[in-house]
Amino acid sequence: MTFILLIGVLGVLVVMLLKRPILGRLGGDNNLVDYLGKAKWFHNYWLAGIFLFIMNTALFLITGFILYLLTLFLIPFVHLFVMLLAVIGSILIWLLINKAWRGTRSNRLKMGLIGSSFYFFLTIIFIYKLVTLKPAYPGEDTFMAAIGLIFAIVVAAVAFTACFAFTGFSKKEENM
Repeated sequence: MTFILLIGVLGVLVVMLLKRPILGRLGGDNNLVDYLGKAKWFHNYWLAGIFLFIMNTALFLITGFILYLLTLFLIPFVHLFVMLLAVIGSILIWLLINKAWRGTRSNRLKMGLIGSSFYFFLTIIFIYKLVTLKPAYPGEDTFMAAIGLIFAIVVAAVAFTACFAFTGFSKKEENM
């Protein structure tokens, strides 16, 4: 399990390093990029950040619901593919939002920080749950719960960093 987590973190880092070529392949004729680029509300960093926050929340909740449904079936390893698709979908949304944003660099940073704060709050919640982890009954071993929370902390922290990097930073020249 640790190996899968390490591969996931390294995969996200590689995608972060290759952000420019991936953005170039998305093309300018994307409907979502066109719609967001023309929408007046998207030019306000607060509204764009809240939109990104809601998108992150929705993707997280949909993935969680699908993973919950998969626990009802005894099909092994399907949850790994669902999580991989969720990561790919999140990165795609972040890149599309990056491409659609028109504004100053400081407002881009603010928008990225507001939008990625969902994962920051999730990290804080998981840290709190780890610190306050207590057995449900006397003699219960909480080791596996602690390992799960540590994995959750790492995944949420990497998601926060990746979301902020993808949406908050851009090397291209930007317009006011």
